[in-house]
Amino acid sequence: MNKITAIKRFTDWGIRGRYVYTLRDLTRVFPEDSAKTLKEGLARLVDAGLLQRVCRGVYLYLPARGQDGYTIERIAKALRRGEYSYVTNESALSEYGAISQAPVDRLTVMTTGRRGTYATPYGTIEFTHTSRKLPEIMEGSRDVGRPMRLATPQAAWRDLKRIGRNTHLVNESLLVPHD
Repeated sequence: MNKITAIKRFTDWGIRGRYVYTLRDLTRVFPEDSAKTLKEGLARLVDAGLLQRVCRGVYLYLPARGQDGYTIERIAKALRRGEYSYVTNESALSEYGAISQAPVDRLTVMTTGRRGTYATPYGTIEFTHTSRKLPEIMEGSRDVGRPMRLATPQAAWRDLKRIGRNTHLVNESLLVPHD
């Protein structure tokens, strides 16, 4: 891959809203490259400042990053592509104003995939596994017009208690549904 070809392809994908890529995605963006050629090309693009390796196996096309402010959620989605995941626990409760200490540098996510913690330049992503079925996940979260679904206040509170996290900072009166 050469730099001009890479810029053109990343720009084409960026028009569709994609600027975070897994290695598997990149094999589809550059199907003509062998594994070795792809690896070498990615290293050159990182050195040139066009790509950023945000964690193992995940890259971000720097000229397109941050267009919507949800880069960390896009990275989380890439890390658990093919699984159902949603923002919950401290991250969701903080957004609802129900927790006094906002986790500024941490995104807490429930996923049907495996658990794990990933440090990225955009913050730490903490995945907690859930065995809930899709209908229950959909009922307890909502599409709020961003890359990942957001747990309802009640579901975030339920998730926080279920995983045994510290709950004393949560203002429970803010979790009551208002109709």
